[in-house]
Amino acid sequence: MLPRRKTGSLITAFGFIFLFWYFYNAQSVSEPPLENQRESTSLEEAAGKPAGQAPLLVPTSNVESIPHIPKGSKLPEKHPVTSYIPLPTGTPAKIPKLQHDFAEESPADKKERLERQAAVKASFVHSWEGYKKHAWLKDEVTPLKPGFVQSFGGWAATLVDTLDTLWMMGMKDEFEHALESLDKIDFGTTDSDMINIFETTIRYMGGFLGAYDISDGKYPKLLQKATEVGNLVYGAFDTSNRMPVTRWRWKDRLSGIKQEAGENSLIAELGSLTLEFTRLSQLTSDPKFFDAIQRITNVLHDVQPKTHIPGLWPTLANARFLTFRDTGFTLGGMADSTYEYLPKQHLLLGGLTDQYQKMYDAALEPIKEHIFFRPMLPGNPDILVSGGARASPKEGSAARVYSQSKGQHLGCFTGGMVGIGAKMFSQPSDMAIARKLVDGCIWAYNATQTGIMPEVFWMVPCTGSDPAHNCTWDLQAYHAAVLAEQANDAKSQKIDDRTARAEYLIKERRLPLGFTDIPDRRYILRPEAIESVFILYRLTGEKKYADAAWDMFRAIEKATRTDIANAAIVDMTVSPNPEKDNRMESFWLAETLKYFYAVFSEPGVLDLDRFVL
Repeated sequence: MLPRRKTGSLITAFGFIFLFWYFYNAQSVSEPPLENQRESTSLEEAAGKPAGQAPLLVPTSNVESIPHIPKGSKLPEKHPVTSYIPLPTGTPAKIPKLQHDFAEESPADKKERLERQAAVKASFVHSWEGYKKHAWLKDEVTPLKPGFVQSFGGWAATLVDTLDTLWMMGMKDEFEHALESLDKIDFGTTDSDMINIFETTIRYMGGFLGAYDISDGKYPKLLQKATEVGNLVYGAFDTSNRMPVTRWRWKDRLSGIKQEAGENSLIAELGSLTLEFTRLSQLTSDPKFFDAIQRITNVLHDVQPKTHIPGLWPTLANARFLTFRDTGFTLGGMADSTYEYLPKQHLLLGGLTDQYQKMYDAALEPIKEHIFFRPMLPGNPDILVSGGARASPKEGSAARVYSQSKGQHLGCFTGGMVGIGAKMFSQPSDMAIARKLVDGCIWAYNATQTGIMPEVFWMVPCTGSDPAHNCTWDLQAYHAAVLAEQANDAKSQKIDDRTARAEYLIKERRLPLGFTDIPDRRYILRPEAIESVFILYRLTGEKKYADAAWDMFRAIEKATRTDIANAAIVDMTVSPNPEKDNRMESFWLAETLKYFYAVFSEPGVLDLDRFVL
């Protein structure tokens, strides 16, 4: 979580940083493929440098030993920055109050809230204890069989990512025990041949910075470790155009091989580093981190009106040659947080620049036109789902845009994003859109056999001259859409009657009415839906969102709990005992349960007017 900047002071955000080296003389290599090889090598061993200490970007009284980094050393960059883009300065803009003024709750409401809060905390403690027992200082616990997975460099992703949740839940002893263990985490070495810069930033830098901010800066070690991570990932920006190598083969770089940004980079991995890098510059007064992400922002701002859907960025971008000509667009996977961070970065910078607001405004109109859709559903609920779009370019004219009614759990962040934007930028009509988006995600939970939303699904979009207001359930049209989606099902082709064939497919595929296909039936303990439910609850004060959160929590806990922790499920259409997967990603403790807990906490916990989440 990132604290928000207010008048006269900086408020909080995520981040990480760590000092990295490079050599001269090189052959050119572009961004690597995604495979992850195993070979334990320290950064110093790879660079042929002795171990030692390095100065920190915090007061000297807070300097602690950092393994393997020669004190005061700085290996040369091939493409050094000669003039840094500074953080904006001045008197922060007056930003409207975001959080609802909650009235004093009745004794009955308080009793109910605290009982729900206790249930969420009990779930957290169960999973945390499983991690401590079976995977301490490893990335993830395996929740079905005792063991662990090293998914993100082997730097204890779950521990680091969960620090702020421990503090928020009042588990100070656990927090300080985790803090003591941070000395054993060495960002100077990893078994991974390739480092995912985005994941390393959000889980590690974000984890350290969020914990540093929520604990009011009382633990300098957190900022020290964030700085280590920041300097580490900063090495990926040493390219000819200063765009990062998002999947970074660090050992190649330390061996002197020249690096260039990738020609097929995910837009989310380019545009989702802003909060952590900015916060790190704010806390350390080192401008290089903000400079690094601001260069990306300037490119995105520049190209925004020039893509095939002006205002939006395609899912894939050529970061080496700065071309954005791909034809696929979404606010779901591979793109999501690039958009999500626009209003949040405006908050973090205290409105001292209007660039991020302008980019948000420019994106929102085509999002409303091409991405958000109202699905045709039984009972005709007035909800929205975040889908996708594909552009068909034409020589000499604007591309034709085809909207896609493909929903994703990841897309549920949009309700919270639009709600915050509506209040912050004084656009009250957008609050209705935010409500409909959050209601759409709640519907997708309630409609399924387990009460849990799938990872990816298709629906029938409302059509006609006024689909937003005139959308009546049509069973025949729904059947036709199911048949179209399942046209390659060989068994169903033996059924001549179209209605019978559609009903067979709906039953055989376990499709809740309204879904025409569910190509990815997993639930991997994701936080996006509950995050937006929490935000809308805090923005509006409407208890229906707290009640919806409780229903979601109970369904998730029932389907995912194991003897060790909580596990992802393979198919959310199987009830009452869906098959479980042997994975528990760090965001289960770091985000999903944090937002469930915050819903049932007093308004001062994760106050939207204090923190950028």
